[in-house]
Amino acid sequence: MPVALPRRRWGGVCSLCGRRGLVSSSIGVCLDCLRSRPREALRVARERHRGWRLAAGLPGEPPRARGGVPCRLCVNECLIPRGGLGYCGVWRATPEGRLEPVAGRGRVVAFTYLDPHPTNCVAEPVCPGATGRGYPRYTRVRGPERGFYNLAVFAGGCPLDCVFCQNPEHKAMVAFGRPEPRHVLSIDELVERMLDPRVTCVCFFGGDPTPQMPFFIDAAARAYRLRRERGMLPFRVCWETDGLASPPVLRRAAMLSLESGGIVKVDWKAWTPSVYEALTGVDGRRAVERLKANTRMVAAMAGERGEPPLLVVSVLLVPGYVDAGEVEAIAGYVAGLMEEYSVNIPMVLLAFHPAHRMRDLPPTSRRHAMEALEAARRAGVREVYLGNEWLLGDYY
Repeated sequence: MPVALPRRRWGGVCSLCGRRGLVSSSIGVCLDCLRSRPREALRVARERHRGWRLAAGLPGEPPRARGGVPCRLCVNECLIPRGGLGYCGVWRATPEGRLEPVAGRGRVVAFTYLDPHPTNCVAEPVCPGATGRGYPRYTRVRGPERGFYNLAVFAGGCPLDCVFCQNPEHKAMVAFGRPEPRHVLSIDELVERMLDPRVTCVCFFGGDPTPQMPFFIDAAARAYRLRRERGMLPFRVCWETDGLASPPVLRRAAMLSLESGGIVKVDWKAWTPSVYEALTGVDGRRAVERLKANTRMVAAMAGERGEPPLLVVSVLLVPGYVDAGEVEAIAGYVAGLMEEYSVNIPMVLLAFHPAHRMRDLPPTSRRHAMEALEAARRAGVREVYLGNEWLLGDYY
């Protein structure tokens, strides 16, 4: 059943063309203007991102300080001024010109919880813990691993500034470069939690794990080695990420997933660079090119394993912005990789719910979801799923 929401007039007016409809005040412009007048439209959207972030204790845009300290962990490639923060909020430059994490060396900004199987993760339709895919090597049973858990690791910080963020608390966790002690974990503490015998997988999400991915990789690799030595497998290592990490870092993360039976879940926000940038606040052209390259890299690795699929691509169906055309373009790229590398790459289309700074749009309509589903299938993706179906309704 769809979520019951009071009847109201959703959306607003585009500040460029004056069209009324599914236009969010968090962006200020409509989809048509973003596609046909990207330069003008992005000036409006960028200013709205910048103003909110500065008030929230985060850099207004990826820093490009002359003589700044370089960070190469993600596509933003910040040049951080001495004493300042990177765009993600996780890294800062010391007055002496060193790059250091705001949590301190050997620590991460994160919290964890036990999520019982079958868990409601993005890759649930193909997850070994929910479906038994990959049995017997990567799961204990042919069906759901009832009685066992996923260790969910919620990371503070993110390379993006998504106006629709479903978990915006990650920004407060790193605001002003002062994480609260309750949100700081040592690497040793994290490893210890992964050694719980009830845990059969760990998923790093947030926020996004990218800014702290090297630390998470080291912790998960250590836990995987110890569990293997103690006969405590399966222990799958999964990532839910925007796919914008530097390729060498993401390759290390994907290799760990490949070996352990885990899944790399790449959330692709949009295909059109101007739409991507309006939704996320970062350079859309660079982001989409990095997504293409990283998705290709993980797809090439996926051929080394059958079940479960190594790579899952998800798309959030944002009303008024991520339409069937955006989905079909992403799916076309994914289908091309499937054919090129002879691999299966499932797609999950996620229903949107009003959240964060995009509370003026409705949840995804059923018609929108069905059109997107058909578009992905038409493009050639064999497995396409709808996530959060209970949110769908006749909103527009």
